[in-house]
Amino acid sequence: MPNPVPGPDGKMRCSWSIVTPEYVRYHDTEWGFPVVDDRRLFEKICLEGFQSGLKWRTILAKREDFRRVFHDFDYDRVATFKEKDVERLLQDASIIRHRGKIEATINNAKRAQEMIKSEGSLAAYFWSYEPDEETLPPPQTITTSPESIAISKDLKKRGWKFVGPTTVFAFIQAMGLINDHVEGCVTREKVEKARKKLKRPR
Repeated sequence: MPNPVPGPDGKMRCSWSIVTPEYVRYHDTEWGFPVVDDRRLFEKICLEGFQSGLKWRTILAKREDFRRVFHDFDYDRVATFKEKDVERLLQDASIIRHRGKIEATINNAKRAQEMIKSEGSLAAYFWSYEPDEETLPPPQTITTSPESIAISKDLKKRGWKFVGPTTVFAFIQAMGLINDHVEGCVTREKVEKARKKLKRPR
């Protein structure tokens, strides 16, 4: 079972977070805090897709550029992208120039529009898969879960791309559907309080 380690300020944190200062900030202020904003959910599922085969550090360093080229992940705008936009993005060295992942983001924007019409919101859909805390294994001991497998299968059925079970589980961890900070981590209690205060979308 992963144990917390001291960070640059001496406070105990998840071991992965102390690799870089950027990770520390991300860990302390974002990772695991519950998100119910559709744009941020769409952004994260897309960025997790871009991360496939890469390190999150690479994506995090380019996140502002991703936000710029995808209009802050406004799925309504991204859904209108054409082939000329794909070609333009393939020439932009500030992001990951991977045709399949770029095309998947545009495709997923259209699928997000469909999901909002059928489910009410992306938040309502994803949070309907929130697991029972009593069934969860110790933090950071798995890379997929029954929920991530179920979401992945359903998303693929709906036409989404780059949404495998591991990618979806990383999304679940980051968006706070579970609190996967290790016991003793300084941020775990903060995330738990945020989750308790959260009004779940319906």
